[in-house]
This record gives sequence, structure tokens and C-alpha cells, in this order.
Amino acid sequence: MAMNRIKEVLESKGIKQTWLADKLGKSYNMVNSYVQNRRQPSLEDLYRIAEILEVNAKELLKENLDD
Repeated sequence: MAMNRIKEVLESKGIKQTWLADKLGKSYNMVNSYVQNRRQPSLEDLYRIAEILEVNAKELLKENLDD
């Protein structure tokens, strides 16, 4: 299963999930499920999150070493 690094990026930038949810136009619960890796954002949302956080979208993805 794909995993994301949204939590790590938010923490490194000192950004709250509520702020990201507001900027993304998503509920806190939805963003929290992305952050906790219970759910993965669509590719479109992943790119929007990267844009909002000012990082490359690839930085939000973890390499899956099991492949």
C-alpha cells in the first residue's frame, strides 16, 4: 500500500492540519485520514497539497521498499 509523508512535511514546516484542511477546502477529518495514512489523497489533491506546502509532490510520497 502506498504511504505518504504529509505528516512529516507538516511537522517540519510547523503547519497544522486544520490550516491545510482550510486551504485545501477539505474537512479536518479528511486531511487527518491522509496524515494518518488511513486514506490516500487523489493525485489531483496530492499535487494541490504539494503546491500549498511549497514542496515537490514526490516529497509527499514514501518509497515503497516492498516492491
